[in-house]
Amino acid sequence: MFHNINAVSNNNVKPDSTLDALIPAIDIIDGKCVRLTQGDYNQKKIYNEHPLEVAKQFEDAGLTRLHLVDLDGAKAGAVKNWKVLETIAGKTKMVIDFGGGIKTEKDVNIIFQSGAAMATVGSIAVKEEGTFTEWLTQYGAGKFLLGADVKDEKIAVAGWLETTDIWIYDFLEKYIEKGVQQIFCTDVSKDGKLEGPSFDLYRNIITKFPSLHFIASGGVSSIKDVGQLQEIGCKGVIIGKAIYENKISLKELQLLNQEW
Repeated sequence: MFHNINAVSNNNVKPDSTLDALIPAIDIIDGKCVRLTQGDYNQKKIYNEHPLEVAKQFEDAGLTRLHLVDLDGAKAGAVKNWKVLETIAGKTKMVIDFGGGIKTEKDVNIIFQSGAAMATVGSIAVKEEGTFTEWLTQYGAGKFLLGADVKDEKIAVAGWLETTDIWIYDFLEKYIEKGVQQIFCTDVSKDGKLEGPSFDLYRNIITKFPSLHFIASGGVSSIKDVGQLQEIGCKGVIIGKAIYENKISLKELQLLNQEW
């Protein structure tokens, strides 16, 4: 059974909400919690076979947001791991954004009915602007978290294998004008490598769009990185591998989250 969509509608996240400060990530393959390096499915490491356990650890540490990624769905081009979403949404109070394989209105409805507060989209906003724009009108821009994967300041799609000619700043400006309020950006050269975030890129984006609710993603390797992202004006940061590799402890996240 799906959750009633009306029952989860109060999970909408408003811009500038403190809920967005620290956002742990859970990536799912075959229902298990994994991490990839630079989006490479051949560089997969399983961290826990029970994502709910991981989510509960985050919640127990006082974290209220969760970035849940369906890697099977991303590969297949259709949502696959909605049952994991439904389980976590039903057994925690975390505000969940869910992405991976969202290509049709059916996919959007499935994840909202399964308990997601926001749908995380990326490639479809690049390749099917008309479709995504219709969704923004139908569901409201506040129901979407837009992800922009970037390589050399150009948008990358198709699991990062394809770099477009679209300049990141043009892409952001277009969707900000359409009402999108929350955007996260991943430098594909940094993700999963624990080498530090793209501070210069993020600083440039924030300078150009000072009112944007901007969330950093990719490359975070230490609690110091998180502090620097806060200092340059990021409203939030998605953290994955650094947590699983014990580069950042849940206790550190809990303390920083209280100060953000």
